[in-house]
Amino acid sequence: MNRQVTKAVFPVAGLGTRFLPATKSIPKEIMTLVDRPLIQYAIDEARAAGITDFIFVTSRGKSALEDYFDHAPHLEDSLKSKGKDDLLEILRSTDMESGAIAYIRQKMAMGLGHAVWCARRLIGNEPFAVILPDDVIAAETPCLRQMVDAYQDTGANMVAAMEVPREKASAYGILDVARDMGDKVLVKGMVEKPSLEEAPSNLAVIGRYILTPKVLHNLDQNLRHKRFGAGGELQLTDAIAQEIDGQGVYGLRFNGQRFDCGSKAGFLQATVSFALARPELKAEFEEYLRDMFALPEAAE
Repeated sequence: MNRQVTKAVFPVAGLGTRFLPATKSIPKEIMTLVDRPLIQYAIDEARAAGITDFIFVTSRGKSALEDYFDHAPHLEDSLKSKGKDDLLEILRSTDMESGAIAYIRQKMAMGLGHAVWCARRLIGNEPFAVILPDDVIAAETPCLRQMVDAYQDTGANMVAAMEVPREKASAYGILDVARDMGDKVLVKGMVEKPSLEEAPSNLAVIGRYILTPKVLHNLDQNLRHKRFGAGGELQLTDAIAQEIDGQGVYGLRFNGQRFDCGSKAGFLQATVSFALARPELKAEFEEYLRDMFALPEAAE
């Protein structure tokens, strides 16, 4: 099988209700960490991994997401005329080549597996990546790049994995490990959002996947036969687990820090972390944080 991964699916059909009222008028994926929207972090990570074809699974009300990656000639002309070359370069980094992005509508909210299934005709018979923009990962080597490199060795389905506190296992898909090889683990089972007692480990799947075309076949069969998983939805985890005794499934312990930007607390944590990582912001922002945390101590 061809092991070159050039296609990535971005499931962005969610309503972002945890961020209302902001998401009443803008897609959650356009919300910014410092000065870049969540989707830009995901796109940049995919580009760094060699992805050339970007498939967005969207829903009604996501037109701002499509416009974000479009050419903005009036804005470019304005920046050119004012000699703002640095901003012009930043703006051009958001442009996508014509034909590089495809948009597909998910008409019903039936889970992550259903969103990936919607992209099946554009994926064809090739391995592909899935990136959840809610999971933003700060890493020296981008997470998906790490996974693509590891996939060249295994040729099997691969999920990004990280240890989580056991009491939080019910919020994730959890891996049952057959063999632990350090950075990689061979998987013998996957449980979607298990109870504390049922969790086979604390190694959780987060929003990065490299999958073989067989997973699309599994999704199609599960949908046809109404084999729905947790929450009555078509679960991607279930379709991947069906390949454990077939092409195999690995988990990769990636190097990096993951932020859950689907939650308000995680979004704020990412904002602080990414702001402190910016040289032009670090000194002023650190001073503000020190002063802010000093105030309660002074009051006491």
